[in-house]
Amino acid sequence: MKLENDFSNKAIDAFIKIAALAILVLWCFSILKPFMLLVVWGGIIATALYPIVTWGHNKFGIGKGKVSAGLAFIGVVLLVIPLIALSTGLYTSGSELVVGYQNGTVSIPKPSLAVKDWPLVGDKAYAFGIQASSNLESVLLKYGDEVKAIVSKLASLVGSLGGGFIQFIISTIIAGAFMANADKCERAFVLVANRLTGEHGEALTTLSKTTVRSVVQGVIGVAVIQSVMAGVGMAFAGVPAIGLWMLLVMLIAIIQLPPILALLPVILYVFSVDTTTTAVLFLIWCIVVSGSDAVLKPMLLSRGSDTPMLVILLGALGGMAMSGIVGLFVGAVILSLTYQLFVVWLDHESSGK
Repeated sequence: MKLENDFSNKAIDAFIKIAALAILVLWCFSILKPFMLLVVWGGIIATALYPIVTWGHNKFGIGKGKVSAGLAFIGVVLLVIPLIALSTGLYTSGSELVVGYQNGTVSIPKPSLAVKDWPLVGDKAYAFGIQASSNLESVLLKYGDEVKAIVSKLASLVGSLGGGFIQFIISTIIAGAFMANADKCERAFVLVANRLTGEHGEALTTLSKTTVRSVVQGVIGVAVIQSVMAGVGMAFAGVPAIGLWMLLVMLIAIIQLPPILALLPVILYVFSVDTTTTAVLFLIWCIVVSGSDAVLKPMLLSRGSDTPMLVILLGALGGMAMSGIVGLFVGAVILSLTYQLFVVWLDHESSGK
């Protein structure tokens, strides 16, 4: 009887301790939850860029803290400039559009006859373009609800884009702090990994760094380069709203789909408003942009990435659905890392048997 009472008392004590610990952990998680995505994305950026910090330290003898601060400053500047340009451009364009509409000076150019040759929608698109170019006010009155819905969605997209830029800026600053204290962060990660996996903390840390850098360089890096290449082509072709189209190209490339899918509407636009020569050259450039990943990925992937495309796709889409633009990047990296850790765990279990 006494033995049973001792066991019951110990069980109750253990339950109370575990419950108290669980409440404390949940409480801390709730407090840190608003910052968690930013901190994780900052850690991913720091992991990907830290080789540059090491190179700068070894090459020029500059302290790692100063190199980290310099990289963070450059990153913030590169993010602030397009944010200011986007805000200024939207404000200026919106003001000019409102004033022009009030004064009756807003006009839409007539579509090219080549629009008629578009499959399925060519005739309707041409007729709509002619009507809009001759009497824009009647078109806006006729399709007022549709126009309001489109404007509302565009405003929501722009707001999300601006919020994404701000999140990137904060994460870049956090990444600078991580890189400046990289040795301490790595030791802490190894200690936690050792507590969780026994003696495999060092190997787990190395695998995590390799996977993160592989995905960032081979997936996100290629997507950024392709979006910049597409932006250069659109600038020469005189395409409006280049920044938004570049963002769409980057998103499509991250989820491992051909960027030509995002560029198709732009190609149709150029064919409808520009000369055939310009349109054909732009089409060729878009094909080059879409196929450039076949050359870029082998160059940027140091050890190659055997993460399946489906894993990256699901991570990117799920992350974006959960946390917006930043979640797109974080989701692809985190799910790829989890997949690699799961594969290593399976191999370890198989070899143990």
